Parts: sequence; C-alpha cells; structure tokens
Amino acid sequence: MTQGPDAPHRAAAPAQAIGDAPQGEPTRSATHIRSFVTRRGHISAAQERALREVLPRVRLAYAAHPLDLVAAFGRSAPTVLEIGFGMGETTAAIAHRRPDVNFLAIDVFAAGCGALAKRIDEMALSNLRVMQHDAVEIVRDMLMPDLLAGVHIYFPDPWPKARHHKRRLVAPPFVALLASRIAPGGYLHCATDWQHYAEQMLAVLSAEALLENLHESYAPAPRNPLAERPTTKFHARGTRLGHGVWDLVFKRKG
Repeated sequence: MTQGPDAPHRAAAPAQAIGDAPQGEPTRSATHIRSFVTRRGHISAAQERALREVLPRVRLAYAAHPLDLVAAFGRSAPTVLEIGFGMGETTAAIAHRRPDVNFLAIDVFAAGCGALAKRIDEMALSNLRVMQHDAVEIVRDMLMPDLLAGVHIYFPDPWPKARHHKRRLVAPPFVALLASRIAPGGYLHCATDWQHYAEQMLAVLSAEALLENLHESYAPAPRNPLAERPTTKFHARGTRLGHGVWDLVFKRKG
C-alpha cells in the first residue's frame, strides 16, 4: 500500500502492550463502522518511554460528555482538531509555528502517540493535547457544535480495496457531524495521496451544505490560506518518486 507523507502508521500499527487504543468502550461504540483496525507492530524504546513518562501529562481521556477546552489547555484560544496524526511530525511542526492556537490531536496507535509525546517534550509544546481513541466517538460525544476553529485530516487510511471503502473516514455521515462542530468561518483541510480517495473527498465535501470550497476543486498543495500544511520528509520523498498529493480546503459557512 502506498504511504502518504506523514502516515507510517498505515503500514505497521503498534503492539497492544502499552496503552493501545481505543481506551475504554462507550456504550454506543457499535453505532458506526470504524475507520481503523488495531494491529501489532513495532514500538521503539524511546516511544515506549514517552508513553510512560510524557503522554500522561498531555493526554486527555475519552468521556461521554462535553470537553472543557479551557480546562484542558489551561487557557482560552482557538482550537484546531487533527484526526490521524501518524508519527506527529506535521502536528508538532504546526503547533510549534502557531503557539497562539490550541491543537487537539487524535490517533489510535500507540507508536504514533509515543512519537508525538516525545516531540512535545523535546519541543516544549504547551499548546498540544493528545487523545488516543476513536475520533468519531470523540467528535460525537465530546465536542460541542460551533466549537472548532479548524480541522486537519492528513493522509487517512485510504482503504483502497472497493469492499473496504465503507471504512473510509471522509464519508457523508461523519463529514456532516464534523462540519457541525466547526465554528462559522472555520475550516476543514484534508489531504491524501490516493487519487480515488481524493475524488471521493471532493464529492463528499462539496455535497455538505455547511461547507464551501475555497478553491475551484483541489487546493494548491500544501497551501491553505487559513493553515499551511508543512512538507514532511515522507511527502518530499513521495514527490521525488512522482507520487501525487491532493489537498482540499473547505470553509464552514456563516
């Protein structure tokens, strides 16, 4: 399976030894098809140490009630949600560049959570929190309408086989839910390195009544007039190999 610029977790999910997600099982966990499958994979010693020593300081637990962002971050600031941060390179870079914004990062895989926790510690990031749980349940149960300044979905699992397309995260029911959580004027920025998924994303996002495309179709990658996606080493390698990348930037209507 072709990998995206910041999606090494798509090929090898972590072992279940340390904090494998999802954490807990809410009573409504069977109401949607999950966009991920927990598999075993390698966790480095550094990631394992960060899971033990750093992640508890920056992790927010899932709970089936609204999240108090001021309490979670210790301040009131615009909040951007990222779903599926891989190994956290892009997430940490954006958070470092925008200290005035709070970033809530969600992923289910332990290796990625350990890698991001390690970056948070090394870069002394105080504006980034991590949730290791199913993003659909977090958005549905914990985020109130009109709450978010923006949402990033960068290189989600493309589920390339036709019989697995139902597992794709960017699909009408979830996009409708997600759009309702974005404040008027806020944005949704998606990116993928699979052309078929890009075409589906464009169709799904264009059909959502609460969203409007800021471009005629795809955005000039990786530029976003509201939040720029940095080019990672994985993206740069893919570009050298001739792999395509498609960005889409939509705005929540007022």
